Amino acid sequence: MKVVAVTACPTGIAHTYMAAEALEQAAADRGAQIQVETQGSAGSAELSTADIAAADVVVFAADVGVRDRDRFAGKPIVEAGVKQAINDAAGLLERAADATRQESADPAPETEPEDETSGTAAESAPGFGSRLRQWLMTGVSYLIPFVSAGGLLMALSYALGGYQITDAPPVTEHFDALELASWAALANQTGQAAFEFLVPVLAGFIAYAMADRPALAPGFVGGAIAVTTGAGFLGGLVAGLLAGAVVVGLKRVPVPRGIAGIMPVVVLPLLGSLVVGVLMFLVVGQPIAAIMAGLTAWLTGLSGANAVLLGALLGAMIAFDMGGPVNKVAYTFAVGGLSIATTASLEIMAAVMAAGMVPPLALALATTVRGSSFTPAERTSGRTAWLLGASFITEGAIPFAAADPLRVIPPMVAGSATAGAVSMGADATLRAPHGGLFVLPLVGGPLLYAAAIAAGVVVAAAGVLVAKRIGDPTGLDRTTAA
Repeated sequence: MKVVAVTACPTGIAHTYMAAEALEQAAADRGAQIQVETQGSAGSAELSTADIAAADVVVFAADVGVRDRDRFAGKPIVEAGVKQAINDAAGLLERAADATRQESADPAPETEPEDETSGTAAESAPGFGSRLRQWLMTGVSYLIPFVSAGGLLMALSYALGGYQITDAPPVTEHFDALELASWAALANQTGQAAFEFLVPVLAGFIAYAMADRPALAPGFVGGAIAVTTGAGFLGGLVAGLLAGAVVVGLKRVPVPRGIAGIMPVVVLPLLGSLVVGVLMFLVVGQPIAAIMAGLTAWLTGLSGANAVLLGALLGAMIAFDMGGPVNKVAYTFAVGGLSIATTASLEIMAAVMAAGMVPPLALALATTVRGSSFTPAERTSGRTAWLLGASFITEGAIPFAAADPLRVIPPMVAGSATAGAVSMGADATLRAPHGGLFVLPLVGGPLLYAAAIAAGVVVAAAGVLVAKRIGDPTGLDRTTAA
């Protein structure tokens, strides 16, 4: 069996490449040939036309929309999330083999219409819920670089010039290369410029995932209108979905052959932007803005037990799938609050980052304290996890969770929930959306914040070590198993 595969996750860092490695290993084990295209942050060579033509089946292991998927039209396609590829690549390839056998036994007639979202008949397409998740995660994946760049620049500006740097005059009017305050103002204003793109980028690439390039302009326009009307991140989500749906609908309208050539570059962006503009300005923009105002008031009023419970919930979500969709929902919620910049929203950002550092740090500690409970490969991963955890890269815990999910994930959820709750209870605040322990000097209440992280790490590490003492369900000797 010849297989071509594409792997992609929202951040394009860990899951993307781990899924590719798992598929390659599973293919080698069953004697299949596989070529994998990793649509991640580090990039990879695209699958060649010859590789695709020679393939018997296509595997998409992706939590976001696969780019240029029309290349695979006419091929049987099997779709799954990246976690399924990591945890059960052999099962995914077995599904691919079944799809190949079914295609050979019952080839579709040449006149049978194909679904736009797959290369085979419509019944093989993923459900609406799966596609909706992919559309939203695509928007988030393109959003993250703007969040990281803008947030860290703003954090740097606060470190250099204090929080009052936001009152500095525009650098176009005053900039002195010999003044530290001028450089701080430059970093702050550049970071703010990056943040102004957050909602339009989110909306634009949700629309792109739904309807390809013709939907980019309507999506960006809808996102910009969401900012103008005060609808914020929630408005951006709605604008992206509206733009994608409008362009998908317009694509289905039959047009004369002479006009078809200009539809993607002129007609669809024009009409899509117009329709989305009308809907956002006149129909949904203001109601969503009212919802956002209510959310802001609710966050501002959080205190005491309610704040602690919210911190625990967000912490648990962060650790639940360690970089997956649930993790990204919690992270995006926290990042969205940075645009509000209330005390409560800054406390939420601090709690989410504290919770995200716990799983890798806890597993690194566990492998150090009792290495005999882990395989040699896990002990090696544990040494790397120290740096990954300190850098707020929760995906550093994935190798452990993939190998032993029932005994790793629950303790990690408990530890991250503890860190989130303690951080919220301590009123720690954070304006940077990334950076981990390296932005600790920028935290409001850094000592209590460090204590919150330490508490979460201890709870998670102790939990996983206790769980490891309860018989090994695989029957392997953890000290020697590879």
